[in-house]
Amino acid sequence: MIINQDPKGLLLHQIKNLYAGGVSDTLIENTYPVVIEKLEYCFSHVKNKYYHRDGNTFFNPLHVAQWTMFLYEMAREISKSGDIDLCDKIYGISKMISSADIFYGVDMPNIWFFDHPQGSVMGRAEYSDYFTFSQCCTVGNNKGVYPRFGKHVSMMSGSKVLGNCTIGDHVILAANSYVLDEDIPAYSIVFGMHPNITVKRITLKKFNELTASMFEGEDMT
Repeated sequence: MIINQDPKGLLLHQIKNLYAGGVSDTLIENTYPVVIEKLEYCFSHVKNKYYHRDGNTFFNPLHVAQWTMFLYEMAREISKSGDIDLCDKIYGISKMISSADIFYGVDMPNIWFFDHPQGSVMGRAEYSDYFTFSQCCTVGNNKGVYPRFGKHVSMMSGSKVLGNCTIGDHVILAANSYVLDEDIPAYSIVFGMHPNITVKRITLKKFNELTASMFEGEDMT
């Protein structure tokens, strides 16, 4: 993978300039290879042109979405060491950078993608690979129960999924749609807001057309 700039140096610079107290350079150094491996695997499945250069997977820390994913993965891996203060600092930087809330305690999938994530909140749902979201999206609980997502779920701007929901494979949550405590079958597009949602069945071809085939690689059916 081609890497622009110096991600480790940039992260340390941001932490030291925004927060008082020391920071474990060694912990970040040791965590970095694991995070880069995870990003390379994820980015290799993303078709967006900014994730590739000269036929190689490309990581650019100056790209807000890519940097936000890096920060999430760093905080999540570091949390395994028990240094929660450092995790909270990285999590705070992530929210400052992107205005998105993706807490390191949330288990995001191995393959996911977002762009223009401002105002989005990803709660402690069960996510699956090929998950995408855009701006002002919300995934959250209702009475302590969180949603479950199948593979290839795309949340368009302003969409919300809350509570006891099972969202099937190859589902599109249309802009400003709102699903609460309701299951959505595979190969569907959802319109409207709870309790008056409309679910329209779609083919795999139509799904790929509507999502512009954001991903590539195995398991695309």
